[in-house]
Amino acid sequence: NTKEPTKMPSLENSVTVISTNKVFPDKKSTLADLKLSVSDLPMLSCHYIQKGCLFTRPHLTPHELLSHLEHSLSLTLSHFPPLAGRLSTSEDGHVFLSCNDAGADIVFAEAKYVRVGDVMAGVDVPGVVKEFFSYDRAVSYEGHNRPILAVQVTELNDGVFIGCSVNHAVVDGTSLWNFVNTFAEVSRGAENATRQPDFTRESVLISPAVLKVPRGGPKVTFDENAPLRERIFSFTREQILELKAMVNGERNGVESLLDRNDAVSKTESKLVISSFQSLCALLWRAITRARNLPSAKTTTFRMAVNVRHRLSPKLNPEYFGNAIQSVPTFATAGEVLSRDIRWTADQLNRSVAAHGDERTREVVADWEANPRCFPLGNADGASVTMGSSPRFPMYENDFGWGKPVAVRSGRANKFDGKISAFPGRDGNGSVDLEVVIAPETMAGIECDGEFMRYVSKV
Repeated sequence: NTKEPTKMPSLENSVTVISTNKVFPDKKSTLADLKLSVSDLPMLSCHYIQKGCLFTRPHLTPHELLSHLEHSLSLTLSHFPPLAGRLSTSEDGHVFLSCNDAGADIVFAEAKYVRVGDVMAGVDVPGVVKEFFSYDRAVSYEGHNRPILAVQVTELNDGVFIGCSVNHAVVDGTSLWNFVNTFAEVSRGAENATRQPDFTRESVLISPAVLKVPRGGPKVTFDENAPLRERIFSFTREQILELKAMVNGERNGVESLLDRNDAVSKTESKLVISSFQSLCALLWRAITRARNLPSAKTTTFRMAVNVRHRLSPKLNPEYFGNAIQSVPTFATAGEVLSRDIRWTADQLNRSVAAHGDERTREVVADWEANPRCFPLGNADGASVTMGSSPRFPMYENDFGWGKPVAVRSGRANKFDGKISAFPGRDGNGSVDLEVVIAPETMAGIECDGEFMRYVSKV
C-alpha cells in the first residue's frame, strides 16, 4: 500500500499585490537637474534592473514592517534624490534626470504559500521569484512617466523578500547596491549614511552628443519570450583558489595560495590571472562546448567593467550613475576549446588590463560619433555577457533582523548567455554565478566534467 508522492503545489502566480503607495523624500531636494552620461544613455533601451534580498521572517507584523520600511525609504530618498525624480527630454533632445521629488513606489505583496526554502530549493531558480519585483519588462526610457524606483516587499510564509526595480539609465550595480546598503542602514536606525553618493557631472562621461530616440521610445534588443533556464552555480573559496592556482600554473596548488591568503604581490609570484577571470574562462569553455559551435565561429565574452577607477583623474567610488563599459574578448570556438584554460583566461585578462583611461576615452569618443542604445542580447548565438560583480556588498543588507539568506534577480535583461556574478553567502571569496541560458545549452553545461568539478555540491 504505497502512498502517492505528494506533489509540490505550483508556485506560479502565487504572489498577490495588496497595495502600492508613493513614498516621497523626507527632505526637499536641492539637487539641480542631472545630465545623463554616455554610460547612462545607452541603457534607455534596457529593462529596469531588478535585484533583491531574501530574509527570514522579521519580528514585526506585516503592517509594522511596511510602515517601518516606508519611513526608512523616505529618509533614504533624501540621500538619493534622483531615485525620487523622473526623466525628462529637453527641446534639443537631451535626456536628463529631474530631481523633482515626484516619489518612488513601495509595493506590498503576499505569497502565503511560498516558503524561504522553496525559493532556494530545486536545481533551477523557481519562476515565482520573477513575481517578487515590480515593473516587470519596463524599459528604462519609461522613466519619463513612471517612477525611477519601486521597492516591492513580499511577505512569504516564513520570510520576506525585498525586491528593488531601478531605472538602468539612472543606476549601475555600484550605485544600486550603495542605495540598498544605505536603505538597510537607515532601516537599522543609523543616523548618518556611511557612504554619501556623489552626484557631480564633470567627467569625460558627460557629453554634448544627443541620442536620437525613435518615436515611442527605444525597445529592448532581444527576444523577451525565448525559452531559457536559470540556475545558480556556487563556488567555494577553496574551489576558486584551486582553479586559480591551476590557471596560473602554481606547482604547489591551492595550499600555497591559502597559506598566503591570496594577497600575494605580483612580483613574488606568477599570479597574474584573477580568481574571477579564471572562473569566467571556465564558464566560457563550458558554454562554448555545450553550444556545439563550428570551430571557425567567433565567440564573444563580454564583461561589464566599472570605469570609476580606470579614468584619470579617477571618479569618486560613490559616483552615482552608470560608469560601466562593456569589454569584449573574441576567440573562435576552436581556440576556446583546443587551447588550455590558461590561454582562455589570459585572453580575458589582457582585455580587462588594456581597458584603462585611454581605452575608456576611446569608447566614449566612439559613442559620441554614433550615439546609440546598447544592443543587449546574443544575436549570433555565440556570445556570453557577464554582469554584476562578486565584489558588490549584497549580503551586507541587514534591515534590522539579520543578513539576507539569498540574493535573487527578476526577469529583467535576461537572454541566452546572460550571466550575473554575486558574492557567495559565506563571503570569504566564495562566488555564485546566475547562469541564464538556452535549455539545451544548460543541459550540456550540467554534464560538463571540467566545469562541474569546481561547482559546490552543497
